[in-house]
Parts: sequence; C-alpha cells; structure tokens
Amino acid sequence: MWALLLAVAMKWFINREIGRYTVCTGAAFFRGLASLQNKRWMLWLIIVPQLVVAVATVAGLAGAAATAIIVLIDIPLWIPVVVLTIATAMIIVLGGFKTVEKVTTVLAILISLSVLSAALATGPDTGKMINGLVPAIPAGLQTGEVLPWLGFMLAGAAGLMWFSYWTAARGYGAASLKRVQPVNPAELSKDDQNKLKGWIRHMTFANSLAVAGALVIAFAFLVLGTELLQPRGLVPEENRVAEVLGQLLGGIWGTIGFWFMIGAVFITFTSTMLSDQDGFGRMFTDGTAILASNNKRQNSWLKNTRLLNKIYVTGLLTFCPIVIYLTAGNPVGLLKLAGVIEAAHIPVVTGSILYLNKKTLPKNLQPSTFSLASTIIAGLFFAVFAIAYILQRTGLIGG
Repeated sequence: MWALLLAVAMKWFINREIGRYTVCTGAAFFRGLASLQNKRWMLWLIIVPQLVVAVATVAGLAGAAATAIIVLIDIPLWIPVVVLTIATAMIIVLGGFKTVEKVTTVLAILISLSVLSAALATGPDTGKMINGLVPAIPAGLQTGEVLPWLGFMLAGAAGLMWFSYWTAARGYGAASLKRVQPVNPAELSKDDQNKLKGWIRHMTFANSLAVAGALVIAFAFLVLGTELLQPRGLVPEENRVAEVLGQLLGGIWGTIGFWFMIGAVFITFTSTMLSDQDGFGRMFTDGTAILASNNKRQNSWLKNTRLLNKIYVTGLLTFCPIVIYLTAGNPVGLLKLAGVIEAAHIPVVTGSILYLNKKTLPKNLQPSTFSLASTIIAGLFFAVFAIAYILQRTGLIGG
C-alpha cells in the first residue's frame, strides 16, 4: 500500500507539470518538444518505446477481455481475441468511439461502486492495512511483478502524455485559443498570466479528483485480492483472468456477484482497448505529422492526419497485436511487458516535461521549488525500480 500511495502521488506531480505546459501554451506535449530548437531527437526518444508498449498493451487487453468470453463459450481463446481487436478498431475508424465511451463511462462508475462496496463488505483487516502503509521491501521481492503494476497504476507514460491532449481538448487556459503552435506565455500581459495561474489551479483540481478516484478503487482491489484471492492461492493469469477475478465478487455475493464480475472484466478490458487504440493512434499520428513537418514536400502523405490515424489504428494497433498474441499468447505476460516499459519510460517523460517547462515558461508560471523537487523525486522513484528490474534480470542482484 505504501508503494501504491507513492506511485500515485508521484504521478500526480508529473501529470500536473504536463498539464501546466498545456494550460500556459495551449499546445500538447509533443508540439512543445518539437518547438525546442534541435531537440526533435527527444520526440523520437518518446515515440519509439511507445510503439512496443502500444502493441503489447492492446494484445494483452484483448487476451484478458477474451477470457470473459470463454467462461461462457468453450472456444479457443484466439478467436475472441481476433474478433474483439478488429471490432474495437472498426468502432474507432468509423467514428463511433465517443458514443461507446459515454456508455462505458457509466458502466465503469457502476463497476467501481460495486467493487468498493464489496471491499467494505469483506471487513478488511485494518492491522494489515496499517502495516502495508509502512515502507518496507519484502524478502525476495520480484521487481518483474511489481514494476508493471507501478507502471500502469493510475496511468503509464503514455497516459501521462495523454493528459496533455485531455487538457487541450477541454480548452483549459491558452488551449481555448485553439492554436496548433504553442503560445509564448512570456509575451502575454501580467493580467493574462495571472489568469493562467487560475487555470493551473483549475487543472490541478481536476487532476486531483481523478487521482483520488483511481486511488480509492485501487485500494478496493487490493483489499479484495488480499481478503479473497490470497488465502485461496488464486492469481489472475493466462487464460483464467476473468474466471479468477470473478471470485472477487463471487466470494461475497455468490453466483450473481461472480457473473457480474465476469461482465465487468469484459467491459473494463474492452473499453480500455478502445481508449488505448484511440489514444495511441492520436499520439502516433500527431508525432509522425510533427516529425514529417521538416519534409519540404508539402503534400507528403505523412502530413495527412486522417490517413495516418487509420493506418496506425488498423495496422499498428490491430494487425500487429493480433500477430503478437497469436505468436506469444499469455495476456498477463504481454501486459507485464508493456507495464515494465511504461514504468521505465516515466523518468524520460518526467525529464522532458521539466526541461520543456524550464525553457518555455516565465518564472511566475513555473513550478514552485517544492513542486519541482517533488517531480524530480517522482522521476527518480520510477528510475530506481526500473534499474533494480534490469539488475535482477541480468543476475547482478538476487531476487
């Protein structure tokens, strides 16, 4: 629990700095990196690892969602994996994502409330919870188990960058001007800069609400896992993800709870697939268009964002995940791989946004000394776990 609290708190600081840039300049994170003279290599450093994350994540989510279907129908897992991956991609390409998103948002709230009430119904051991808040490293800690969890908790590196697009889409601060290129906040009047400070506080409040909600639900799942799964030695893995997670509510509300959780697993993983295919598609499209802007050929197809988005969604985020899943299988293993890269990539994103804010924002809009130090510590927090993972994998340290 202490690691969960730290991970979420650290990401709150990183998210805030990413949101700060967009509020003050009206531009998304990628546009900011591209605006730095001779720093486009930073954009490559962000995009390339995320290509691997995107494919592994979508493949893993499809495999996890499909485990809910095979509880109902006895068919090979690869069949629903292929069908689900193609179906979600078609929804995005045909423009139906926003409608589905509204429905799944309501369902997600219902599922979250159910999980929270179930966690309270277990009568969790408060002594264990208090002990879990005391920082300690368990004997024989496997960083390969913990790092993906830390990487995905609340948001991975990609999710942190998407917060910039979320902030811009809602018209916070300078984003209301709807400009493609970043606004130079140093050229604004003192009155306008003070207004941006108000928008930063507004963005911070929205960020805090999202973090608090995610933290409560994460605690609820930890309680359910500790009280119901751990005593029975159950672990959600491979083809039994939905079946095992069904025990979370099944152990409290019987058959109704079990099937409710099976449905929740399907909805949650499928809606996350949709979000990731849409989010990664937009991110890669934007990144490619920016990198192609140096190309003197104005009609280059690389600048056609609609075409690029369809290529990314149908190719990278549909065909590639299907091939990877059919080759590797094991949805949990694929999600672990993506989570490890996400966690290791967070320090890169952290360093990039701090450098960007330092170079582009006037002093009165830059983070306070406390916020700056906390964000630096956040990047180091994930770097330490990533280094420990590499050292364990190479056999340089035990575990």
